[in-house]
Amino acid sequence: MTHTIMIAGLIVALALFFDFTNGFHDSANQVATVITSRALSPETALILAASANFIGAYFFGTAVAETIGKGIVDPSKIIGMSGSVVIISALAGAIIWNFATWHFGIPSSSSHALIGGLIGAFLCGWGTQPIAWSKVGHIILIMIISPIVGLAVTYVFTKLTLSFSRWTTPSANRVFQKLQIVTLITQALAHGTNDAQKTMGVVTFALVMLGLYKPSGDVLSVPNWVIISCAIAIAIGTSTGGWKIIKTLGAGLYRIRPIHGFASQTASTLIIFITAVFGFPISTTQVISSSVMGAGAAFRPKMVRWAVAQDMIFTWLITIPASGIISGIVYFIITKILSLLG
Repeated sequence: MTHTIMIAGLIVALALFFDFTNGFHDSANQVATVITSRALSPETALILAASANFIGAYFFGTAVAETIGKGIVDPSKIIGMSGSVVIISALAGAIIWNFATWHFGIPSSSSHALIGGLIGAFLCGWGTQPIAWSKVGHIILIMIISPIVGLAVTYVFTKLTLSFSRWTTPSANRVFQKLQIVTLITQALAHGTNDAQKTMGVVTFALVMLGLYKPSGDVLSVPNWVIISCAIAIAIGTSTGGWKIIKTLGAGLYRIRPIHGFASQTASTLIIFITAVFGFPISTTQVISSSVMGAGAAFRPKMVRWAVAQDMIFTWLITIPASGIISGIVYFIITKILSLLG
């Protein structure tokens, strides 16, 4: 039992560190437009975003956690040391990918990194059989559709906002700056609701797999201590800020004005909240980034630096296979070390 608890402790620590990198990596998505449009100072924006992430993660349900915790693989079917190695490898692969993309200032998806890591590690450790491919396909389909919806919805919403504000005075910018503060909070609430729950699902999966937790019924309920731990981890990560990605998203695509920030934050918040309610683990990074593109395109398509957007989209496409490959490599390294020690 002591050995099992030590393994569980390692998995929980690694999962919380991934949650921290998720917040650190994704903070740019939430605060870049507010900082660039000068609606808030960087420090204030990060504090507000971190606080809202915690509230969203702790108070707004666990539907996404249940999808991750039981939707990809049934934890009751995975037993023994190899199952623990799979989880550790998946988290390590996702963390490595998060740091790699942060280093190059690319706003990639932490959600894709985690799901890719899980798939890659499970394939190496258990083969194709335990993976619920239909559910995985459903998750990936939603992730592909959501940024397209984000761009389209924001484009239309921005056009409508421009139409209503066409005859206003320049002071309208100050109004949009104030509104951005509200939409920053709602967007961060939505982000915490969606992204922190993915880590909750992985931790709960590991606890069930190790026999340390038995949820009642068919629903994979998440223990309260897991919820609060993950909420704290993502909030701390968000408060530190991924400045390289903030620069890319805030100034790399185009010169963001208050109206762009307001429109993109409003539209992305709506999409993230709706999908979280239904338990869809979408990529908040993709939704927010595509919404920023949509706001710029609605104002003037040529103002968007589409070469930068193409680099971002390319990273989105390779994140799942890349993190899966990294997790597979980590799995083989760990198993090789264990075989030498054994």
